[in-house]
Amino acid sequence: MWIPPEEKDPVVLHAPTRKSIAYFGAVRPADGKLVSMKSAVFNADTFGRFMKKLLKHKRPRKKAIIVVDNARWHHASVLRDWLHTNKNAVQLMFLPPYSPELNPIERVWKLLRRLCTHNQHFEELTDLIDVVSKQLKNWNVPNETLRRLCAII
Repeated sequence: MWIPPEEKDPVVLHAPTRKSIAYFGAVRPADGKLVSMKSAVFNADTFGRFMKKLLKHKRPRKKAIIVVDNARWHHASVLRDWLHTNKNAVQLMFLPPYSPELNPIERVWKLLRRLCTHNQHFEELTDLIDVVSKQLKNWNVPNETLRRLCAII
């Protein structure tokens, strides 16, 4: 960033904290509907809860194929029985190692950051959560933006 020498140096505000929040998300490519879930952490239990939530939003008589990376909670043994029980309704498709760019949801997270967090200062984590939650709620209905962003050709 260039600043004329006669002006005072700008002060950049930032939150000196390591607080964070986790979001699970999946987009139905046919219509762009987003299903998301806020969580304090990523682990097998929270991923299992998200998978159960996804099943509620699945189209009847259709099998949901969920594209996931190789995070350890996606391979957790506590999920195996549930996945086997629901094998006609849901299937996990694992990406090759070290290739997150192949997962369409990564495009959604990038757009979410651009729309909600770029050039913004949030005093509290709750302020950030409010802004992100509002955008995710807007995407909870079928929409053309996410449909095109996550299109599978």
